[in-house]
Amino acid sequence: MDPLAQFKEAAKAGWSSFAPTEMITGSAAPRLVKYARIGKGAAVLDVGCGTGVVALTAARLGARVTGADLTPKLLERARENAAIMSLEVEWHEADVEALPFPDARFDVVVSQFGHMFAPRPDVAIREMLRVLKPGGTVAFSTWPPELYTGQSFALSAKYGPPPPPGVAPPVQWGDPAIVRERLGPTVRDIVFDRDAIVFQTLSPAHLRLFMEANVGPISRLVQSLASDPPKLESFRREMDELIGLYFEDNRVRQQYLLTRATKM
Repeated sequence: MDPLAQFKEAAKAGWSSFAPTEMITGSAAPRLVKYARIGKGAAVLDVGCGTGVVALTAARLGARVTGADLTPKLLERARENAAIMSLEVEWHEADVEALPFPDARFDVVVSQFGHMFAPRPDVAIREMLRVLKPGGTVAFSTWPPELYTGQSFALSAKYGPPPPPGVAPPVQWGDPAIVRERLGPTVRDIVFDRDAIVFQTLSPAHLRLFMEANVGPISRLVQSLASDPPKLESFRREMDELIGLYFEDNRVRQQYLLTRATKM
């Protein structure tokens, strides 16, 4: 298996434990749906849909929604959520770098902290725009590199093995200058905004343990460091210190970037 395919298989396995975070990411879903101006009858694609928090929020408004994700385990949970909510969504196991949809199928393409983990940003955004109709809206939420989540990924990179050649850091999608460059001349009316998610937690250590159990890249790193206890202890200490910078009143407040543009 080539390194890129191996990277994607590891991601598929790693993100399979992400479902418990839906109570946090679900709180941000309505913001993205409103920001993307999704309305009744719109044909919507949610890329990296995970457990369906954005897709189902849009479907509840009467949109015709398709959710696509690389990880089968998360799609299982998405189907369960749809059944609980009595909502119809078309779910697909799919790679954002090779979306199984025809050109210009959707009115709106969205992604909440999903497409940013595709290894090749140019391929991912090209696919997202390919399946979007001319005049349609692309909108996404991403983590800025300078804040807690971005810094946590940088810390993980410090302790973990380097990614395969050509794999871009996910948090580059949180830099407006880079986002503008990646969207390129095929879009107009690029708009940025900020909002925040609040993580309820009793202590920095509580949040770090939750991440170790449920956030794929952190889980894989901790497993890889198990054979080197001093290094693992050092990572955990640095992570607790990082979280502590954003911890107040049993909460960690994390800002994220919103991007919206119109396809030419």
